[in-house]
Amino acid sequence: MFAYIVRRMFQSVIVLLVVGLVAFSMFRFVGDPIDNMLGQERTQADIDRLRTELGLDQPFVVQYAKFLQGAVKGNFGVSYRQGRPVSTILIERAPATLELAFVSGFLAITMGIALGVFTAIRRQGIAANVIMTVSLIGVSLPTFLIGILLIYVFSVELDLLPSFGRGETVMIGNWSTGFLTASGLKALILPAITLGLYQMTLIMRLVRSEMLEVLRADYVRFARARGLSDRVINFRHALKNTLVPVITITGLQLGSIIAFAIITETVFQWPGVGLLFINAIQFVDIPVMAAYLMLISVMFVTINLIVDLLYYAIDPRLRVDARAT
Repeated sequence: MFAYIVRRMFQSVIVLLVVGLVAFSMFRFVGDPIDNMLGQERTQADIDRLRTELGLDQPFVVQYAKFLQGAVKGNFGVSYRQGRPVSTILIERAPATLELAFVSGFLAITMGIALGVFTAIRRQGIAANVIMTVSLIGVSLPTFLIGILLIYVFSVELDLLPSFGRGETVMIGNWSTGFLTASGLKALILPAITLGLYQMTLIMRLVRSEMLEVLRADYVRFARARGLSDRVINFRHALKNTLVPVITITGLQLGSIIAFAIITETVFQWPGVGLLFINAIQFVDIPVMAAYLMLISVMFVTINLIVDLLYYAIDPRLRVDARAT
């Protein structure tokens, strides 16, 4: 077990280094931040001075090494646009994105598993067929279009929910939350549904497919022959074995929720790190872009590592294979 954890952590570090190198290389082609930071009356002396202050006159390898050295300490430099430490800006924006991701992930997992089990058990029923038909919307339509449709129906036509913003928030220490205000909760509904709908339908269809396969297994037939009730068979035996492969996909989808928050935050003007990244691209704010991509990479790698360890702990076949090697 210990050797497996060490090997996976080493692989995770390599992935982070490669992702950081690729991302930092791409930023060389998005434009010159000097053009946005200086006015039209700038002189060559002003350009050279600012380029030296920002360290842009140094070789690429030196810039990347300094970025990694600061990132390990939590220092991502100073935003070219706002002139403030990037870490401070991220801390201000992180609560909005994390709360949105938490609610979306909770809805996706709970509703996805519940509907997947229901449509598998009642696969011949009308309700199950309706749910499966409607689920095609979440799988087929792009996220931004789902968000626009929800805004049109619930904000424009019905005037029930706000179409943008985060609503009122309260501060709990350094954390700003909208969970404690009515307007904050109302503002969270549409973005959370938009962000979590695709993941929910994907998890639901996966759970249904795995559950149907498990229900056709020999040990389930044997359990029925022993006279066990459908409730015991479905939830104690079938569902438990269904969730083993679902854990991997669910973990990846939780990471996708953070990454896909860019689109949702843009549609709803949600003041999170995703919208911050979009604005950083427009102003060629390289420190903010680099910090965002590195944080997303860390989240993905961490989630994948946790999923692998859970899979290793749940599936005894992996432990047997590990001992054999």
